[in-house]
Amino acid sequence: MKPSFLNSDKPFLMSMIQEETMLAAMHTITNSLYEGADSFGIQLENLLPEHRTPDALRNIFAACQKRPIYITAGPAWNCKDESDDALAELLLRGAECGATLCDIRSDSFCPDPNQITYDEVAVSKQKALADKIHALGREVVFSCHLPRFFNEEEVLAIAQAQRERGADIIKIVNRSGSEEEELANLNIIHKLKKELDCKFIYLASGSHTKLVRQMGPALGTCAYLCVQNFALPAHNLYQPKLSAARAIRDALLLS
Repeated sequence: MKPSFLNSDKPFLMSMIQEETMLAAMHTITNSLYEGADSFGIQLENLLPEHRTPDALRNIFAACQKRPIYITAGPAWNCKDESDDALAELLLRGAECGATLCDIRSDSFCPDPNQITYDEVAVSKQKALADKIHALGREVVFSCHLPRFFNEEEVLAIAQAQRERGADIIKIVNRSGSEEEELANLNIIHKLKKELDCKFIYLASGSHTKLVRQMGPALGTCAYLCVQNFALPAHNLYQPKLSAARAIRDALLLS
């Protein structure tokens, strides 16, 4: 069966791979497999240019041993000077090399402070990119990292816009800077589960993130985005450690 993020009833344990070289990525993938990872998130923007070739990507993906693979190609790290057109080509290269799920940023082709654009030309290009990815037999996630806390109504509007653009999975990272916002974000997960007709990844960034990132999958988020180990400069402390997320998920599934 072809790997997919769409056919599982339990949340994935996704190990995010943020390495600069092919061998480093393969080593982290292997360590993650031993710790229970059942999917991988390969951040192509972290790879050095010479490690983004088709051969290098195929080797990295092969190390995942047929687990579903999510890829991102954002304007950061070693891709910070790349155009959105170049990043779209990188995303398509990853799809052609065997990635399962490709991440289209919701402000691609027209950067916006809220990381979602409603510019008609940009939206048309996003839809066309989603169509190309689907034509390759891959899945599409539209993502949005919000600069401030967005309330339930605002989040739902973004999710619906992403769905209309061709998303198989919705991904929204809301801000969470207080206990009140953290609890509100848990309620938003409940709302998304009731209202959406697709899977979603809902996360939080800021000072109050643990409940959303560690308990969100019990409420409806379809994946834990984890790190196998904390290491500078790429890893951030928002993401739970893979071994901890596995213990949490297993405890919740057995309870």
